Amino acid sequence: MITFFEYNWQVRDEWFEWSSNLTREYLVEKRVGGVESILYTLFHIVEVESSWIRGIQGKEEILIEFKHYNELEKVKKLSDTYRKEIINFLKSSLYESSNALITVPWDEDSYSKEDILHHIIAHEIHYIGQLSIWAREIGLKPISTSFIERERRGINHF
Repeated sequence: MITFFEYNWQVRDEWFEWSSNLTREYLVEKRVGGVESILYTLFHIVEVESSWIRGIQGKEEILIEFKHYNELEKVKKLSDTYRKEIINFLKSSLYESSNALITVPWDEDSYSKEDILHHIIAHEIHYIGQLSIWAREIGLKPISTSFIERERRGINHF
């Protein structure tokens, strides 16, 4: 499971770098599909990941509003900040109580920790695919999503 978090973070960082070459207009332009824009999609990936991890940990929900993170550098910093917390969680308690049911404030159903972690991973992969489509629509080469062709850095690198 840690390997897929590492993979997602590496690809996400490459999308942040890729996005830094775009004008603000391109970053915030409302697009068909997905969750609005390139910038909001990157924000959404970070917000969902951090919310679900906090839910697993039984921590209080923190409402992260896009209006406070409506610049690429702010979203990148948010990603880096939460990543540090998530790494500590993954290193310390990834496999503890993996089948215990967890409830979160924004959902009435309960889920296992393992299912939530799989959801977080799949969620990001889905939205990375959306970014790839938008990249092609504006005539740019998307970030490679190949898992087997990339040199993974390992959790201690992040």
